[in-house]
Amino acid sequence: MPWFIKQHTTLNPYISGMTPSKPTQTAPNSQPERTFTVLGATGSIGTQLLEILEQSPSLGRVRVLSANRRAECLAELANTHKPEILVLCDPSQKAILEQGLTYQPTILYGEEALEESSIYESDLVINALVGFSGFMPTVRAIRAGKTVALANKESLVVGGAWLSHELGGDFSRILPIDSEHSAMWQALQGEARNAIQKIIITASGGPFRQWSDSQMETITPGDALKHPNWSMGAKITIDSSTLMNKGLEMIEAHWLFGVPMDRIEPVVHPQSIIHSVIEFVDGSSKAQLGPPDMKVPILYALTAPHRVPYPNPTIDWQQAAQWTFEPVDHDRFPSIGLAIASQQTGGMAPAVLNAANEVAVARFLQESLSYKQIAQCVEAALDASMNEFTQSNVNDVDSYKDADNWARRYAKSWKA
Repeated sequence: MPWFIKQHTTLNPYISGMTPSKPTQTAPNSQPERTFTVLGATGSIGTQLLEILEQSPSLGRVRVLSANRRAECLAELANTHKPEILVLCDPSQKAILEQGLTYQPTILYGEEALEESSIYESDLVINALVGFSGFMPTVRAIRAGKTVALANKESLVVGGAWLSHELGGDFSRILPIDSEHSAMWQALQGEARNAIQKIIITASGGPFRQWSDSQMETITPGDALKHPNWSMGAKITIDSSTLMNKGLEMIEAHWLFGVPMDRIEPVVHPQSIIHSVIEFVDGSSKAQLGPPDMKVPILYALTAPHRVPYPNPTIDWQQAAQWTFEPVDHDRFPSIGLAIASQQTGGMAPAVLNAANEVAVARFLQESLSYKQIAQCVEAALDASMNEFTQSNVNDVDSYKDADNWARRYAKSWKA
């Protein structure tokens, strides 16, 4: 069994309430070569992870790469990293992929192949898929006993209850890649779970932090795609602007660290330097800081609890700077409240929230909904779902699929 899998309870011990002992392993680059499955290789997280592996080949090699439909990009990445297996969800792009390859890997096509790829032999599954499409690969990987480095927040938002049941409440096989949850993870190294008093999760506030309510009536997709600090995909950028993303991250933190929602506090931190804070029962706090750069949490997920040299940007401590904090304006950004309420409701509500939001964001980008109607559509779906899923079983994966399908149909047909 690879060293990384053997050590997973040491990597995330606070999640199961343990105080970690001193690691006995040496640095990762002195161990046998590790192998990775990268799901969502052509997206922002996937490409940055592959850049890290290209610059630091001693960390391991890629065995499986997947993409949705960006066949040309997948071919370029494959030619560089030479994985044995490629998965392309959209078979209509088959010719583009095959013509672009300079070697002959095994190529699989379709959604079922994506799910299957999550259980192929490798030491770590990196799930960088976007949206609900990442849920079943996480389910399959966890059922197969894999450790998953997770950038797909929907897996926990939608199926946190299922994962908790499957894992017996021990989330040590899920390694967070989100910058906020990586910050929490890093701050909790050496700490016991029962020492946590509060989690403070930071938000940039997005591009509309200082816009008036009337100004927000005029927001266009172009406006919303201009994030002030981070470079991300379109869907997560819109979610960041509505603060839905912060609500989803609060749900993630609830499951990963076993902290009730009422002890996870969102705060607006426009500079995005402090990525999250853990407040402890003795009154002290620990935070992880750094310039906004996703390669830091990606790298930590690959090497934790060790740290390896890498030329990530750092804070210039000789440069005068101010770091500020503001409360969340729930009236102008109602999406975060909807996310909190969905988790407090439980059952299929988070799955409905996620699916309706995915559709509403897509409709906004297509200009069939206004910016403010994103939250209105999600709220309507949550209200309408209250009588739909009273008999749903949170330990049955099919229940989540049913809720997801229902919410998508509802959101696609919703009219203000």
